[in-house]
Amino acid sequence: MKKVLSGSVYDTERARMIGEWENGLLPNDFDYVREALHCSKSGKYFLHGEGGANSRYGEWNGNSGSYSERIIPMSASEAQIWAEKNLDGDTVQREFKIPDDGDDGELEAIYLRITREARILLDKERAETGMSISALADKAIKKALGKEE
Repeated sequence: MKKVLSGSVYDTERARMIGEWENGLLPNDFDYVREALHCSKSGKYFLHGEGGANSRYGEWNGNSGSYSERIIPMSASEAQIWAEKNLDGDTVQREFKIPDDGDDGELEAIYLRITREARILLDKERAETGMSISALADKAIKKALGKEE
C-alpha cells in the first residue's frame, strides 16, 4: 500500500517491515485485525493496519461492512510503544537500540512528565547516539546534580 500523508510518502513495498501482529482470527472474520510496523528509508515510522468490517480499520456504508486498510504515521516513541506491546523483546531492543542493562546498577521505574521540547530533544539525541531514553535521562540527571562519573 502506498499513501501520501502531510507531504510524506508511506509505501509498504519500499519500507522496512520491523514486525507484525494479528489478533488470531481468520481474515474473513469481521473482527480480524493485522498490523505491521514499518520504517521508511527516511526514518519515518508508520503502521499499516487492515481488518474486517468491525475492526478499527473496517468501513461501513449503511448495513454493509467491508474489509479495509489504512496507513498511520507514528513518532519514534509511538512506534516503540506499539512494538513493546506487540513484538518480541529482541526485535524491540534491536530496532530502538535499547542497550542491555548489564551490571550498571539496579534500575528504578518512575513516572515522569516532561515538556514536549524536552521529549523532542531526547528523541533526537537517542537517534544520534543510540542510547535509550532511560540512559540519556540518567546521564542528564547525574550531570545536572554534579554527580558525573
